[in-house]
Amino acid sequence: KMKTLQKVCLVLTIIGALNWGLIGLFDFNLVATLFGTDNVITRIVYVLVGIAGIINIGLLFEDFDK
Repeated sequence: KMKTLQKVCLVLTIIGALNWGLIGLFDFNLVATLFGTDNVITRIVYVLVGIAGIINIGLLFEDFDK
């Protein structure tokens, strides 16, 4: 089973991936649109997504056959 922290991190990573997809396809940054471009909240969201990605590296080494 995935730990609660890993699930939260996975959701944040998916949000980050979707945002990057929107930037790549449509040049539209959803996070900056919602919170502003030079806002502390925007930077916090970016940092949380980055930390979540690092934590999710652990999923590469999980044994899902248990």
